[in-house]
Amino acid sequence: MIPGGGQPNMQQLLQQAQKMQQDLANAQEELARTEVDGQAGGGLVKATVTGAGELRALKIDPKAVDPEDTDTLADLVVAAVQAANENAQALQQQKLGPLAQGLGGSGIPGLPF
Repeated sequence: MIPGGGQPNMQQLLQQAQKMQQDLANAQEELARTEVDGQAGGGLVKATVTGAGELRALKIDPKAVDPEDTDTLADLVVAAVQAANENAQALQQQKLGPLAQGLGGSGIPGLPF
């Protein structure tokens, strides 16, 4: 509802929607460029993902490599990637959360909020 009971200005609403759409596109582009890290095993395995969740790099310290115990290395890799993805989700919430609230707080399909 518009304060005072007036009818909404459709042109103004359209302009606001277009601005929100552009702001969302800009935020998504920024997320795709921004990299965040996650680590496991006290830094023995480090994963880098974009703010959009794309795995970009994986670094494994030679100390983590034991040919007799590849299961532990695999667990460290999974944990590092999960940590990086959690950091990416936090960044998504930080960048996109205010935009979702501007859309009425109903959330945006495909986004975790």
